[in-house]
Amino acid sequence: MKYTHNFNPCISDRDIFKEIVKEKEYIGYYNLVHQDTTNFKEYAKGVKQSNVVVIGIGGSTLGTYAIYKYLKYSKSLKKQLYFLETTDPIDIKSKLEAIDLNDTLFVVISKSGTTIETVSIFKYINSLVKCDKDNTIVVTESDSKLNYYAQKNSIKRFEIPKNVGGRFSVFSAVGLVPLAIVGIDIDELLSGAKKIYNGFFDKEDAYKRLLKKARFFAEYKNSFNINVVFSYSSRLEGFNDWYIQLWGESLGKIDINSSRQGLTPIGIIGPIDQHSFLQLIVEGKRDKTVTVIKVEDFASDLEIPHVKLEGLEELDYIDGIKFSYLINQQADATIESINNLNDIPCDVITIDGVSEKSIASLMYEYELLTSLCAKFMYINAYDQPGVEAGKKILKERLSNA
Repeated sequence: MKYTHNFNPCISDRDIFKEIVKEKEYIGYYNLVHQDTTNFKEYAKGVKQSNVVVIGIGGSTLGTYAIYKYLKYSKSLKKQLYFLETTDPIDIKSKLEAIDLNDTLFVVISKSGTTIETVSIFKYINSLVKCDKDNTIVVTESDSKLNYYAQKNSIKRFEIPKNVGGRFSVFSAVGLVPLAIVGIDIDELLSGAKKIYNGFFDKEDAYKRLLKKARFFAEYKNSFNINVVFSYSSRLEGFNDWYIQLWGESLGKIDINSSRQGLTPIGIIGPIDQHSFLQLIVEGKRDKTVTVIKVEDFASDLEIPHVKLEGLEELDYIDGIKFSYLINQQADATIESINNLNDIPCDVITIDGVSEKSIASLMYEYELLTSLCAKFMYINAYDQPGVEAGKKILKERLSNA
């Protein structure tokens, strides 16, 4: 008798936890919460330029942007942070026109050191201003060609550990160096991430909720293969973009039995998407889970003024309401409307406020959740062969052009 199958047995929480503990010995992102940040902070103190331009793409920029976007309007930051991450010529030109390049520090980030998008933009910058040790730093692997270039030109270098993948690298030099330069407290970031680390590996609250959520996503992946993050703050737009890369590139894989797996990430913003995507969630096909993310304290007293508008008197009941209260009531109304249907899986994450700890806790939680889902699904969360194939084709096409 011959027997083949394309399914995998369910794994116990205990076995999954053992796998993650074992993985922590060779996958580097887990332990970034313990690193010494002295070198990053000392360098940041000496930066004189008013502008910081990060040149990179994907994992080299998305996490940093997520944190910066979340915090920048609530902090008195020392410098402006910009991101050049696309080869769209209009985007490049329009961004650079708004920046004084002679008062700019360029942070070139590429794990491999040969990312075409990053090198292309860096070449263009070099045609506009001289990039040297006084206005440029490099963040890359120790043996990359970009590292070699930096050495030859006496340019300051920060290392990306080889065992830290790009999309899991936000709490390495990739994110911590540019964020420290503009004045964000990177020790508080690591403190927030470490809170989740401890809560998981000490088998406390984070352990229970993350395992439960990851198990549900994996066991119901054929019924609910679309995971919607509904963030009720425009500040979380960057987080949504980061989550989409983390989730899609980590979990869209072929498993150990050559079966194609994947959980599709969707990132939307409330209340804007209450007027669009919510319709699809509520009355569309039941193939989506929903995670609503709320911010408890927006640190803002902005309120709706007592202004009389002729013909709109019936809405005067909103006068005097704080916008922060309004947006959270909108979130709660959405949550209640979804829960009342009883057939859409929905959970709610409420982060404390607009702080380094809050955003870092959320992001580290999603990194752990991604790793757990991958274990349940019998896939490797840390490679990206589908992306690499496209890179090879692009190189061949450009080389033969």
